[in-house]
Amino acid sequence: MTTLLPYDPAPLRPLTEKLDAWRQRLDYKGVLPRAWAGHLRRELEAEAIAASTSMEGVPVTVDEVRRILAGEPPPEVRREDRELVEGYREAMEFVFRRADDPAFRWNRELLVALHDRILAGRYDHGAGRIRTDKPALVVNRAAGKQVFLPPAGEDVPDLVDEACSRMEEGHPHPGIAAGWIHVAVAAIHPFHDGNGRGARVCASLSMYRGDFKRPEFTSLEEWWGHHLEEYYGGFRCLGDAFDREADVTPFLQAHLEAQLHQVRALDNREKVERQIWTALEGAAEDAHLDRRLVNALWDAFFGREVTAGYYRSLADVSPATATNDLAAAVSSGLLIPEGQRRGRRYVPGDRLCQLVAAAINAEVSGPPHVARAVIVSDLSRRLTLSGEALGTENHHSPPGRRKTGKTA
Repeated sequence: MTTLLPYDPAPLRPLTEKLDAWRQRLDYKGVLPRAWAGHLRRELEAEAIAASTSMEGVPVTVDEVRRILAGEPPPEVRREDRELVEGYREAMEFVFRRADDPAFRWNRELLVALHDRILAGRYDHGAGRIRTDKPALVVNRAAGKQVFLPPAGEDVPDLVDEACSRMEEGHPHPGIAAGWIHVAVAAIHPFHDGNGRGARVCASLSMYRGDFKRPEFTSLEEWWGHHLEEYYGGFRCLGDAFDREADVTPFLQAHLEAQLHQVRALDNREKVERQIWTALEGAAEDAHLDRRLVNALWDAFFGREVTAGYYRSLADVSPATATNDLAAAVSSGLLIPEGQRRGRRYVPGDRLCQLVAAAINAEVSGPPHVARAVIVSDLSRRLTLSGEALGTENHHSPPGRRKTGKTA
């Protein structure tokens, strides 16, 4: 039997070496402060879920996903869409629980379990059931045209088993394995719905299994969501209909390049936002507020609506404590209340932006949204200049290179 979806590892090696260098660099940074690390993971989780579900036609924004995950779903989001958001999160949590299990195996039941969670157990959508009867068509929603014909239903179970066996055999690098299972699931199309989401979750699982555990490496959905042309273009190597001998090297190259783009972008963003988070912690401390209020100050600083219920879920406090915390932030001038009772929202006070600006030695004026833009832009510029001065590729890189994956 011919190899399923073959590829040439040689042109991929320079990309995997860069990915290894990035992992080494990020690992060398050490452990992030717990509060910041937890916040960063929640932010990236919401963005990844929003991107991946939106790509499949689920109309939710990042802010709506944040609120759904925090237990305060916006009333304008349909119940079935909220369930799909929660299902995707459950699938990702399942991935991270299973990934470190010594008994872990790539097999059909793993994919079925992931799919059942991704579709929130919805029987009417075929959750957790391999496609074995009806044919599947991949259609470009924008053009309304068929773009790919997956294999016949009777061939799907064996192809899924073969794909899992190929993952068990191993690939030359975790990044290659992630890209390969991504394109394999998409090509086999084992389910009637949710194949794209399933493919992207499997890719994250493969990266995590390969010891690329930082969120910079396991939240690629957000990058794809903003680069749909490159994403769908990568699948052109599959042709118009399923062919087990299709060379998927072009997709793997696109996948690895996307990983590198995403990790660079997230590294720069993390540096900027960590300084803002630290400045907000200082503002809370100077105002004699509990540090947990930084969760509310953060969202307000970035122009997001903060309610008592939303803050309560983020800080894991009682309704009375949440009310007292927010009242204290208002008294200190860091937040301003708008609206009455249940409709009350909290927005940033001028003092909040001024304190953040002072902490990073920036000069700002104007309303909060203008000050915020100046602060973020100024921090980004300084970090870029600092990276150029120190040498971006060599800065903070310890000697030696960690070996990863198996050899081809």
